[in-house]
Amino acid sequence: MAMETILSDLSVSMTEFKKNPNEALRESGGRAVAVLSHNKPAFYMVPPERYEAMLEELDDLALVRLVKERQSEKSVEVSLDDL
Repeated sequence: MAMETILSDLSVSMTEFKKNPNEALRESGGRAVAVLSHNKPAFYMVPPERYEAMLEELDDLALVRLVKERQSEKSVEVSLDDL
């Protein structure tokens, strides 16, 4: 039997989620919830604020990678008047 990691402290069955998704969201207190189908994660319910924070974090990580890639590039001096 293969075991799957549930990447959330909270979980709800698909049956309970379908009965009242708003209740599951309210009870989550803003945390991510694993929605389980046959005791395996089918998807994760993430409140809008949490999702936005996740996207911002991903953008920040992409910028960090870009900065690291460009650190070895030769810099060009430019005056503000030239811009």
